[in-house]
Amino acid sequence: MFVSGRVQGVFFRAMTADEAHARGVAGWVRNTGDRRVEAVFEGEREAVEAMIAWCREGPPMAGVDHVEVSWEEPEGLERFSVTH
Repeated sequence: MFVSGRVQGVFFRAMTADEAHARGVAGWVRNTGDRRVEAVFEGEREAVEAMIAWCREGPPMAGVDHVEVSWEEPEGLERFSVTH
């Protein structure tokens, strides 16, 4: 998924990782060069959908304008990480 708006410099990646760990979701999150945040989530469908819903709001200082979601086959990721 891609999240656009005021999503960099507002702890979006760190708080996404916290939310993913709390829900038992694997994957990763990173900033993109065009000021968006990109994330991949793997896990139980309900937990992944909860992550998508969380990203539509983001952390308190974020201002989410748009969320683009695409569903793909799982890669078999086992943990969640923040990448750069």
